[in-house]
Amino acid sequence: MFYDQAKIYVKGGDGGAGAVAFRREKYVPEGGPSGGDGGRGGDVVFVGDEGMSTLVDFRYKRHYKGERGEHGQAKNMSGKSGSDVLLRVPVGTVVIEDETGDVIADITEHGQRIVVAAGGRGGRGNARFMSNTNKAPTLAENGEPGEEHWMRLELKLLADVGLVGFPNVGKSTLISRVSAANPKIADYHFTTLVPNLGVVELDDGQSFVMADIPGLIEGAHTGAGLGHEFLRHTERTRLILHVLDISGSEERDPLEDFRVIQEELRLYSPALAERPVIVVANKIDIPGAEENLRRLQDVLEEGQEMFAVSAATGEGLQALIYRIAQRLPDIPVPEIAVYAADHRVTKAQPEKRFEISKTDNQYTISGKEIEKHVRMTLFDREESVYRFQNILKAMGVDDALREAGIKEGDSVEIAGVTFEWE
Repeated sequence: MFYDQAKIYVKGGDGGAGAVAFRREKYVPEGGPSGGDGGRGGDVVFVGDEGMSTLVDFRYKRHYKGERGEHGQAKNMSGKSGSDVLLRVPVGTVVIEDETGDVIADITEHGQRIVVAAGGRGGRGNARFMSNTNKAPTLAENGEPGEEHWMRLELKLLADVGLVGFPNVGKSTLISRVSAANPKIADYHFTTLVPNLGVVELDDGQSFVMADIPGLIEGAHTGAGLGHEFLRHTERTRLILHVLDISGSEERDPLEDFRVIQEELRLYSPALAERPVIVVANKIDIPGAEENLRRLQDVLEEGQEMFAVSAATGEGLQALIYRIAQRLPDIPVPEIAVYAADHRVTKAQPEKRFEISKTDNQYTISGKEIEKHVRMTLFDREESVYRFQNILKAMGVDDALREAGIKEGDSVEIAGVTFEWE
């Protein structure tokens, strides 16, 4: 089964906690702190794999987490870092942050590695907090939480040549005759429901990859007939073969088909409309094709190439294939781009360090930075709590709560931990 979209949850491993320990050696009175740091959490990493062709593996498992770092130990021994989770994805996969729609990565090469959820750093042990004024600190840190996201994966096939056209114009037959691809072929619409890839090899050792894109229909750029799912695969092709049923056997006018599909490509992406095109007039073996072929030649623009072929009998295919091989070296690889309906405007705005909301006598403080400090504080140690209070003062949280009208006995919640205001 071919799957070209998936939605998964990824989370980097949490860092290990730092240790609180002191040297206990004979003849060394009042030994200094020796608590080691926690290990770093493992990353979640995508790796491009040209041997894969679908995202089907992500249909059955959707949650992936990096390994947690080990806790620090006495004698200044740091914890072991957590193992990374390597997820192999097909070359051509675009990784999108689901909530914001931002493109995180575009995997276009075999072996390309992208960290999509970094593991948290390990917490510091008490040996790291020793100073001239505090020779025996009893505080340490929890490990930093790993990054977490919901990701959307979209696979865009990497092919040199893409076959486009209405359903049942002979695209599958054509790719089956010129390559080793074996698509389903039958005389009804939408026989091809998933893209097919075929490698075309010439006698002189040249080769190129051809993609049979499932049949498009009018309105495909709006998503009609699974248009978006099919059109995305045309974005990376260097050369487009526009296949027409020149015989009109489907009781459609091939000239109108040509106009409609070209317009759908333009509406989906203006860059696609500028892509080099070879028009393939297929089914010339069927009576009635000659008249339509003359009409097509009259409307083609000057310099636009057209080949009359019969995918069923093989007539004209060899000349078409050699012409494709001749043109491809002169066509640059298209730039990878994500097309949006509207232009995205990014404004540089300083991120708020925290926000305060109030419900009755309950104050809730949110913010990435302050929530991280909560998760990294060991609240069972008085010295760690005192340090956390100083962090809140330095960030301006105390003053902000007073301005918000907090009173003695009110509760404050940060990252699921509740405190009482004194």
